[in-house]
Amino acid sequence: MALYTIADLHLACSVDKPMDIFGGKWQNYMEKIRTHWQAVVRPEDTVVVGGDLSWAINFEQARADFAYLHALPGKKILLKGNHDLWWNTAKKMNEFAQDNGFDDVSFLHNNCFFYQDIAICGTRGWFFEEDFQESHDEKIFRRELMRLETSLRLGKAGAAREIYCFLHYPPLYANFRCGEIIDLMKKYGVTRCIYGHLHSDSLRWAVTGVQEGIEFILVSGDYVDFTPVLLKK
Repeated sequence: MALYTIADLHLACSVDKPMDIFGGKWQNYMEKIRTHWQAVVRPEDTVVVGGDLSWAINFEQARADFAYLHALPGKKILLKGNHDLWWNTAKKMNEFAQDNGFDDVSFLHNNCFFYQDIAICGTRGWFFEEDFQESHDEKIFRRELMRLETSLRLGKAGAAREIYCFLHYPPLYANFRCGEIIDLMKKYGVTRCIYGHLHSDSLRWAVTGVQEGIEFILVSGDYVDFTPVLLKK
């Protein structure tokens, strides 16, 4: 068994919004995902998908993308990204997966999972592109902090030897530092923070490696050549 991760697959099986238009690494990206995934992931492995799975805006549109994912080997744990407009309550998402036979899919949403002695925790996080514009934004951010602490608390209670924190947005980027999220990770002893969201020119400002006692790992699809990244065997 092994634990892998990748983010930002941006699947578009049933909507006319493929990423091929951006050229470069995005040319034929869905075929690359399939080929590279199948080359490294085995049926007994687990893959955490760190947000922006699909361009779909509802379950009906997302069904084809889930079928694409279901056809790939391994168990999948999904995290919400900023483009995952199909995302819903945990109850509705679990019912959707069950009703369609996607029995290899779970959702990281106000909960945590365990792989061997590792707690898999996380939430979407908060974007660095702009400050709070209105009170509504701050409410969403506070809700994200609550979700993250709920997940981390469950991971800590499970007596895991390590806690991995999966976020969609980077908590560190160029001169940006999301202090509240960093503080929560430190409070609960997070050893690794895995994130996505960054593409193209923004990759030059990505923070990777050990910072403030936490290892930061960027796994955006185009950054890792659409190949799941091994975290633990």
